[in-house]
Amino acid sequence: MSLLCARLPFALPNLRHRSLMAFGLLTLPLMLVFAATVGDMPVSYANAGKAILNGLGLSTYGLPQVEEGIVWQYRMSRALMAACSGGGLALCGLVMQAILRNPLAEPYLLGISSGASLGAVCVMLLGIGGSALGISSGAFIGACCAFILIMLITHGMTDSPPRILLAGIAGTQLFNAMTAYIVSTSANAEQSRSVMFWLLGSLSGVRWPDAILALIITLIGFLVIFAFSRSLDTFTFGDEVSTTLGVPVSLVRIVLLLTCALVTAVMVSTIGAVGFVGLVIPHVTRMLCGPGHRQSIPLTFLVGSHFMILADVVSRTIITHQVLPIGVVTALVGAPAFVFLLYRSREKRE
Repeated sequence: MSLLCARLPFALPNLRHRSLMAFGLLTLPLMLVFAATVGDMPVSYANAGKAILNGLGLSTYGLPQVEEGIVWQYRMSRALMAACSGGGLALCGLVMQAILRNPLAEPYLLGISSGASLGAVCVMLLGIGGSALGISSGAFIGACCAFILIMLITHGMTDSPPRILLAGIAGTQLFNAMTAYIVSTSANAEQSRSVMFWLLGSLSGVRWPDAILALIITLIGFLVIFAFSRSLDTFTFGDEVSTTLGVPVSLVRIVLLLTCALVTAVMVSTIGAVGFVGLVIPHVTRMLCGPGHRQSIPLTFLVGSHFMILADVVSRTIITHQVLPIGVVTALVGAPAFVFLLYRSREKRE
């Protein structure tokens, strides 16, 4: 009996984690189907399921061509992109908070979002790249250039999280200032509205090539991050403890930063800068399953995916015949949630 009691505190979190994982894995496909049924043209669950099976090549059900096209070509690609971007950004936020040992760290901290915005604005307003570059390509190049610049600034200082943090903040402000200058001097009213809509995040232009690329990059990022889950646990106690435990701190930090940069750059270049996902979801996950990264990494991905799919559904339905930028929805939910988490942590300390 004493042995059972000694093991019980560890068994309960394990049971909770497994239950949450099972629930998340079971409901994620259902969420994707649900997202495919919602819109200006409602589609029944039966027809949505048939359209998805047809799109996967598993059946040949007879459906109206318009209905099948809306479900498979538009809504399913959009739902998959929402799942990948939500899970990917949440994972990157979890990693950034661990390696920088800062609960306010997020995926956009290294200037990737502001660099992507600058690249997109240069293509949209200045015509850089001509017809060879699209907005997504320009945003991806801008994000990569921003990350490279931050890494050059912090060259030789990867063992100092505060300096990486400060360099990221400085780079972000610089790129935001350049974006604001270009918009204010080169854009008319309609162009300014288009830029603002893109900056707040949108899944409207997502198609299957974008969703497949996001899925591949997200899976690669997940596998790399999960492989370093034990190392992430040691970062909580500082670099000296990590080194004592045999973790090559600088190498692990660089690999994880590169992974987060790649995942974030792909997501931001496709859907724009969607805030609060990478900041709030890791805190929610740690509240559900504890601080251990081997448990929190998969759960963070699932919670982020569910949250982004729901946010996309709300952005398409909250106003009739109008689509809100998804960043507006995530901010309206994320900001109060973050305040609640701050208040809750304060109560625990007291």
